[in-house]
Amino acid sequence: MSESLQSITYFDLIYALIPVGIVFYIFYRWELKYSTIIYAHTRMFFQLIAVGYCLKYIFNSSHPVVIIFILFIMTIVAGCIAPRPLKKKQFFHYRYSIISIFFAGTLTVFIVTQVVIRITPWYNPHFLIPLGGMIFANCMNSVSLAAERFENEKEQGSSFKNQRNEAFKASLIPITNSLLAVGLVSLPGTMTGMILSGISPIIAVKYQIMVMCAIFGSTGISSALYLMLIKQK
Repeated sequence: MSESLQSITYFDLIYALIPVGIVFYIFYRWELKYSTIIYAHTRMFFQLIAVGYCLKYIFNSSHPVVIIFILFIMTIVAGCIAPRPLKKKQFFHYRYSIISIFFAGTLTVFIVTQVVIRITPWYNPHFLIPLGGMIFANCMNSVSLAAERFENEKEQGSSFKNQRNEAFKASLIPITNSLLAVGLVSLPGTMTGMILSGISPIIAVKYQIMVMCAIFGSTGISSALYLMLIKQK
């Protein structure tokens, strides 16, 4: 089964840019600002190449401090990116974002890795880094959506309760859609990767259920915490 995972050359990746090129053309024809998508894809390419070499070192590391440091950096970066859509960004937006993602993400990562899977050793990077990255990234997106919707509702002059509730519901739209579509519209990455690696689909399904629950819980907690903290401002 492992033979299904064929090696991909950098030249082969050029073909993956065909759909990207179509979107780029749409941006061009509709006279939209396309510099952002060029920057985003360029940054993605170099970031992933760098991360690939870093992970090769991290996965061979046997020191828990290195693993914890990587997770800490993930949290800080996610917390700094989350307020990006806001029109009027202030320092407290970043502070609350980092706090929310750190608390919700760390709690969820601990439950998943130490209670559900019970990885050995507890800092096993093959589990801790991918799961941590997945959870922190989704928390980041959730806080970002909550922050943007909260700002929009606030500009309309609605009550705090309405601002909070609308922002919270909006932050959970992506993960809720994923829950409804999983298995029917899409096979998620975790499940697909495990199946391609030769693992039983039943085991892969159990892991995917764990991941989906972890993402929903962490995103909900992070966005709710952010909205509770932002009430003070």
